[in-house]
Amino acid sequence: GSLLSIFDVRRHAYFDAATAIIGFVQLGRYLEELAKSKMVHEVEDLVNMQAQNASLLQGDNESLVSIDKIQIGDVLLIRPGERIPVDGIVLSGLSSVNESMVTGSNTPCIKEKGHKLFDGGINGSGVLHMQATAIGKDTVLAGLVHMIDQTQSSKLQIQKTVDIFSARLTPAIMFLSALTFGGWVVRGEQVAHAFANAISVLLISCPCALGLATPAATSVSSGQAAKRKVYIRNGNALEQMATIDTIIFDKTGTLTDGHAKVASFLNISGLDDDYIVQLAASVEHNSEHLLGKAIVEYARSLELVILPTAKFHSIPDQGVRAEVDTLEVLLGNESWLEQQDIDVAVIQDTAKQWAKLGDTLIYLVIDNKLAALFSLRDHIRKGARELMDYLHSQGIETLMVTGDTKASALPIADLAGIDSVTANASPARKIKFIRDLQTKGRVVAMIGDGINDAPVLAAANVSLVVGNAVGIAVETADYILVDSDIRKVAEVLDISKQTLSVFS
Repeated sequence: GSLLSIFDVRRHAYFDAATAIIGFVQLGRYLEELAKSKMVHEVEDLVNMQAQNASLLQGDNESLVSIDKIQIGDVLLIRPGERIPVDGIVLSGLSSVNESMVTGSNTPCIKEKGHKLFDGGINGSGVLHMQATAIGKDTVLAGLVHMIDQTQSSKLQIQKTVDIFSARLTPAIMFLSALTFGGWVVRGEQVAHAFANAISVLLISCPCALGLATPAATSVSSGQAAKRKVYIRNGNALEQMATIDTIIFDKTGTLTDGHAKVASFLNISGLDDDYIVQLAASVEHNSEHLLGKAIVEYARSLELVILPTAKFHSIPDQGVRAEVDTLEVLLGNESWLEQQDIDVAVIQDTAKQWAKLGDTLIYLVIDNKLAALFSLRDHIRKGARELMDYLHSQGIETLMVTGDTKASALPIADLAGIDSVTANASPARKIKFIRDLQTKGRVVAMIGDGINDAPVLAAANVSLVVGNAVGIAVETADYILVDSDIRKVAEVLDISKQTLSVFS
């Protein structure tokens, strides 16, 4: 070609083929950088949501300070229209706050005393006093930014394989090209002809396409996911998700919408009803579980005061216990009470009736004696049935594994279209359930709310949390679906398959 023509004065050398190859390589790199820049813009949009200053209250004094001067425990004043500067809790006031950067929904959330606030939210028309609970890199918004950066810099397993393959292929191609040149020369061909064949081997075998395709695909996919308010913590999850054949769902806060309310209450203790509710709420006030919060809200609706507690202890998927007013108070499910040798037969008929409605049952025990029963009702999450229909069309089996009783779990499973239910499952049993499936060659995804599911999420091949994941959930989950739309699981699956199709 053109390279050989430089030795022949009778021919013109345009280097058209070489120019075209270099041009395509540079075009590929440009497209890769373009994909990455879109992702950078997503990060910049999140960073721009952070406030730069905040109004710090110290007694009767108010001062405007930079957010890097704020400490945990500081009390801040949030005026109408201002951004929330750090994560915190409302001390006083009533307002609506737009938290779309965390929830994905543009509908403002009502905030009052005791409610959580997230860095980057925009306050509505009310005035709020808040106490800082997380600052700097520990806020939810900072966690999302870090998560995107991690995904951008991480490599898929297939990308790592391609890199190793390309590194080993290059010297092999050089050797093969030299061998081609020598072979033609030995056969008596002209040097120019032998050289042309050797160059052809180099051009045809160039691994540039592989090297460019993999990072570009990762960047584009993570960018698409971020636009849908799905944040990928682990880049390898893009590859794993495409091969999933089984998805396990938790019940409360995952298949249900996470807005449980106390539907019924039965007191058999002989103590005043309000006092029993007060005891329950005082213990649950220390818990982050959705059902615990529902009991606390119920007590607040009755204008009951939360009492001081001591020796609080929480057991995931079982219950909570603490000392209140010198009493040992325990709240939990039936299986946990059975482990404590506490007889629940006296209210079993009522419990069965409430469970048939799909309610979750919480038993209250005082000083090792059954005292009351709470029935909490949650509604099936919007889009759950639609998601199951899609997953079934893709040949994916759907399972529910829950700590609730089977009677409570079956109505929700039937409404959602779940294939099968495993109930009364402790975290250890959930993990064993996943391990058994994996031993049979199944590729398992676990979807939970991230509160009590961290060890179980870690056991699955791919893990997803639905809702406002914080703390250990962010560290465990591969995907965070921040807007609580469970139908986004289908979009995650499609994005993963599209990413993997680039290499097939």
